[in-house]
Amino acid sequence: MADMSEWERLQGLVQAPTGPDVSVDWARMSESWGTEFPRDYRHFVERYGSGTLQSCLVIEEPEPGGGRPTSAFGGMLHETANAEEAWVSARKPPEWAGPAPVLIAWGADSSADILCWDASGDDPDTWPVLVYNRDDGEWGRYNCGMVEFLSRLLRADFDDCPLGDLSLWGRWSVTFLTEREQQRLLKAGLDPWTGEPDPYAGMFG
Repeated sequence: MADMSEWERLQGLVQAPTGPDVSVDWARMSESWGTEFPRDYRHFVERYGSGTLQSCLVIEEPEPGGGRPTSAFGGMLHETANAEEAWVSARKPPEWAGPAPVLIAWGADSSADILCWDASGDDPDTWPVLVYNRDDGEWGRYNCGMVEFLSRLLRADFDDCPLGDLSLWGRWSVTFLTEREQQRLLKAGLDPWTGEPDPYAGMFG
């Protein structure tokens, strides 16, 4: 797991106006995927839930491996399948030649980038983050966990933005909304991200 300073730093960057709206059976998750999940991801889900960072980066809801995706348009299983397909077709550095890694997707953004773990190692807390940047058609590897990755993204602490969408790059304060909270605000006629009245809110959902 990212050390406590990274976890505390991320909580200072990401506002969570409501509590999480998912309850995860982590034992079932571990059994279905054949591995435990990183502690920093579990802490994040228990603190925030699944949902979206500032309308552009979705943190996927944990889904048991081997089952049916809960959504036709996203989710951990759906995005993991997309990542496995992209791994075959996308450009990778020559040093990455060899067996494909075990990929588990934990995020996706508005540029259709996919954020995964390389879950090949035995210790989930040491899994690096792999990002498929669809704009570049390339994979990148970041030797940190999910929490540290998000914290560094928001602080612009990589050499370049790992994502095709620059909306979160160097943005020191962002809002996280669960899907339930987004829908509640839309039904109330409000833009979920500004809180301002939106005459089109809820028309298409």
